[in-house]
Amino acid sequence: MFRSIVLAFGLVVLTLCPGMAADKPVATYAFSPVNQFGVQLTASYWNPILDWVSTRSGVRLTLKVGRTSADTTSFVLAQEVDFAFTNHLFSDDRRKMGWSVLARRDYPAVHGEVVVPAESPITTLAQLQGEDVAFPGPEALVAYKVPYAHILAEHVDVRVVFGGNQDGAVAQLLSGKVKAIGANSQLIDGYAQREKIAFRKLWSSPPYNDLALMASPRVPADQQKAVRDAFLAMGDDPQGAAILKQVSDVVKLPPLVRFVPATEADYKTYFEFYRNAPPNLQ
Repeated sequence: MFRSIVLAFGLVVLTLCPGMAADKPVATYAFSPVNQFGVQLTASYWNPILDWVSTRSGVRLTLKVGRTSADTTSFVLAQEVDFAFTNHLFSDDRRKMGWSVLARRDYPAVHGEVVVPAESPITTLAQLQGEDVAFPGPEALVAYKVPYAHILAEHVDVRVVFGGNQDGAVAQLLSGKVKAIGANSQLIDGYAQREKIAFRKLWSSPPYNDLALMASPRVPADQQKAVRDAFLAMGDDPQGAAILKQVSDVVKLPPLVRFVPATEADYKTYFEFYRNAPPNLQ
């Protein structure tokens, strides 16, 4: 019962977009982005983008997100969605599902980090021995798997707590329920700016490219191309560029200028992580 309520709240269906003829059949596909923020903030970020892309491409995209990033990824794994914005499909097993990388945001690479409040007495990872550490969720590669793998490699034993998304993990940190969190550098920097809170970073990983816009093999090639081309054109259109700037400001990320082409080759660092990760993080 609870899950159905979550889906009803998280699923945002776009109505017929301006410019789409009412008497012309329009292909409709579900789009699931990883929950990098709470559900409402995620919808505020993606709905304007999907509205513009739907109008430009002639392919209607509907937003489908769950309460947590793990819930949203479960939709992808259950083949309930057709497009995704994610980095949760790069393990060897999931690559066999055949999803295609289409594009990514034109942002610098991100880093996995271990973070504490600026005023915390903790200054090293070793001081987290035996303490509670929060992470967004079990599917979060940059903010959970990467930093936790490093903590394990340093032989520091922590108790893992999941917050559901990055904001949820931060809430546990600021409430004092946990001593540190795993974080995505892009998101924690945005949170610090949005909420005017300072953090201390105990550790930072090598760089990983930003999440990928991906398409299911079920989507016909011409529909994939139409959606990809619309995302890539967004930064060159005055209205599209304004939307990218607007939604970036909502979540306090650096202004997004455009989406850029991407392929699997852009994500080789993810593949390398999975090849060397502990079995429990595969």
